[in-house]
Amino acid sequence: MTNSARFDRGHTDDLMSYLAASPSPYHAVANAAERLEKAGFRQVAEVDAWDGESGGKYVLRGGAIVAWFVPEGANAATPYRIVGAHTDSPNLRVKPIPDTGARGWRQIAVEIYGGTLLNTWLDRDLGLSGRVTLADGSHRLVHVDRALLRVPQLAVHLDRSVNSEGLKLDKQRHMTPIWGLGEVAEGDLISFVAEETGVPAGDIKGWDLMVHSIEPPAYLGRDRELMTGPRMDNLLSVHAGTAALTAAAAAGSALTSIPVLAAFDHEENGSQSDTGADGPLLGTVLERSVFARGGSYEDRARAFAGTLCLSSDTGHAVHPNYGERHDPGHHPMPNGGPILKVNVNQRYATDGSGRAVFAAACERAGVPWQSFVSNNSMPCGTTIGPITAARHGISTVDIGVAILSMHSARELCGAEDPYLLANALTAFLEG
Repeated sequence: MTNSARFDRGHTDDLMSYLAASPSPYHAVANAAERLEKAGFRQVAEVDAWDGESGGKYVLRGGAIVAWFVPEGANAATPYRIVGAHTDSPNLRVKPIPDTGARGWRQIAVEIYGGTLLNTWLDRDLGLSGRVTLADGSHRLVHVDRALLRVPQLAVHLDRSVNSEGLKLDKQRHMTPIWGLGEVAEGDLISFVAEETGVPAGDIKGWDLMVHSIEPPAYLGRDRELMTGPRMDNLLSVHAGTAALTAAAAAGSALTSIPVLAAFDHEENGSQSDTGADGPLLGTVLERSVFARGGSYEDRARAFAGTLCLSSDTGHAVHPNYGERHDPGHHPMPNGGPILKVNVNQRYATDGSGRAVFAAACERAGVPWQSFVSNNSMPCGTTIGPITAARHGISTVDIGVAILSMHSARELCGAEDPYLLANALTAFLEG
């Protein structure tokens, strides 16, 4: 199904720029905040007292951001409409003692983050990104976007069975990147990072560093109807949610609810952190917004009871080479519009009422949509949706964009779907 008459390739071009500029969760939220600032939002600090003024505001905490827009006339019990997403992606992350090596090679010790497809990190030119923490407690972003590291695969001549028996990788022994030749010297990596970042090495007291593929996003296919790139799971949704929030804010006083973007870190390893969906961040921000507008606990309860959340994360497009792994009646396709994700065992939070909410938003936006359910013989993944519903008592619907190569260093989606998702999210936030 094509929607070329409505498709704005400029949105997908902008998504590709956002992906390239956001190699880590810290970059993702910084870039989202920059876009919000241009739309008139302002940052509020969690340690400060908050006012009840209308307008757009946002909170940054590590690799998470919560942003909201209070329209003129909103009272303390005005409900929220939330787009939920996450900023982290499976990858390789630098260990506390990073400098290592063997047999004349200098290497960087890494830990496996999330459920990554290990083989997709082999023989790929890798950069380094994340943040460092300085002695005064401040942070500096790190983005070394050139061929710095590589995890080399063993040659087929030394592993004759690899094509018949499959690749077997030991996470500890086989996934350590190389970055040069010579003797291992303690402190080399951080000294290099300090030089790249422009701070004295002695000022760096902590780091949250990871590797990323330096290959830029690109259109793919004869007609360029597909898009390939890193970290679509789930920066595609963060980008769409940011665009939707700024568009909804432009509606101003016409809004009957308070639109919110909540993009969390650590979804890929369970969401249990102070910046994860299973932490208190979202609830605290929403409650403080109620109280800043003069509300009581009763107002908070009323606001939450009327609140709706769309948990937007990527889902599985039907794979042409592995069709038997999918449910035979549900085959989401690229460029078919966003997907409604259903699992009756609550791996997704969608129910019949949620389906109606999502369908209505898509209808208002003129956006087609699809359904996804897992094959009964395959375990189903999960998202921040059930966590949000259970932790905050908020009605939640799980949706997303259908992709291939999920959790690869490089994923694939339909070029039109990011635009269609953003339109659907905008219609939802506008209520």
